[in-house]
Amino acid sequence: MFLINLESTDPFFNLAVDEYLLKDRQDDFMVLGINDTSVIVGKHQSTHRETNTRFITDHGIPVIRRISGGGTVFHDNGNLNFSFILNSEQGKQVDFRKYSLPVLDFLSSIGLNAGLEGKSDLKIDGCKISGNAEHVYHNRVLHHGTLLFDADLDLLKDVISRDTGKYLTRAVASNPSPVINLKYVLKYVLKDVLKDVLKDVLKDIDNIKPFRDLMLQWFVDNYQGSEILDLSDFEIDKIKALADSKYRTWEWNFGYGPEYRFENRFVYNGIESVCRLFVKDGIIHECDLKGSEGLSAALKQLIGCRHMPEDVRKVLSNENIPAGEFDIFNLF
Repeated sequence: MFLINLESTDPFFNLAVDEYLLKDRQDDFMVLGINDTSVIVGKHQSTHRETNTRFITDHGIPVIRRISGGGTVFHDNGNLNFSFILNSEQGKQVDFRKYSLPVLDFLSSIGLNAGLEGKSDLKIDGCKISGNAEHVYHNRVLHHGTLLFDADLDLLKDVISRDTGKYLTRAVASNPSPVINLKYVLKYVLKDVLKDVLKDVLKDIDNIKPFRDLMLQWFVDNYQGSEILDLSDFEIDKIKALADSKYRTWEWNFGYGPEYRFENRFVYNGIESVCRLFVKDGIIHECDLKGSEGLSAALKQLIGCRHMPEDVRKVLSNENIPAGEFDIFNLF
């Protein structure tokens, strides 16, 4: 198995690495990477339903769709991402327990007693430390996941939506769970029970990069035939092209995914209003508002518009509905 330690922290590029290695190579790989702040949604999710659209828009946080299913996860520089891209017998590729076991073994080696709970979550004492997802391609499987080491948990709560009742869709829903950082567990929960020899190993593990290096070395030591590999310049160019043509596009990140209906109640100019949207392929196909007649006429112009804040704002501005008068996030 080849072990790849990604230098890039670009989430668009790093997600493209997984797809490239899955589809363009035939070797077995484990990839470790750290991403800049971003929200990663599952292949079959409705992006606005799973994220706090107002917050991510105001703070310029990218939302990126991955090729695997499952729920929404948060990435930042305190989160370690791992991927296994492996050849597997057809019909037996989907096996969360099998592919989570190496990660659980590594965590156990540093005193962390984690387990697989439910379908795809790794937890310690009921708190989630890792979400996992899989994607099958012919006789190969991609199993990837997160490890919360020192992530900004307050930011995680801000970017992931908890009010999903406005959306009616067959899209896959996330399954929110209490979360905890591994650094906190090591520093505070286990500080008095770790053996002295383990304390010596972990004393310098105070941020994500030494933790990543420790995990990488554990795989070198425990998986016979493992070899650290760097991506070639040719491969990097191919991956960059894939990131640009797919992972950086609105069509993939927002336009792809199941259709949905959206309904919200709000007060506009002292009038209680109810707005209903039907969105398919990221485009507003129907828009109906009961309440203010002036706003209702303006919202009709949203038909054919992308269901995105900047697009909605532009249309309403052209209809003489200023941003300070109407909160466009009533429509998300």
